[in-house]
Amino acid sequence: MERLRQKDADSGVVEEPPTEEQKAAIAEVRNIHAAKVAELEILHRAKLGATFDPEAQEALRAEHARDIQRLGQDSERKVSKIRQPRD
Repeated sequence: MERLRQKDADSGVVEEPPTEEQKAAIAEVRNIHAAKVAELEILHRAKLGATFDPEAQEALRAEHARDIQRLGQDSERKVSKIRQPRD
């Protein structure tokens, strides 16, 4: 880690700690993400309970995994955007 920090310092990259505003915005993004994941879990379980066909259940599981991955990527993109230094 120290070598990476030294390499960043040599190349002119300055790491600034997040401001209180950024911390609050990141917390809000993460809370929204957690709520959406919980909502998807509830809906997914309801759909699985109503489906008895193993192939349909597998398709629902794959769809659920894609949805969770997409939400995670969206959340990380928003957090990265918040962390970008403002000019």
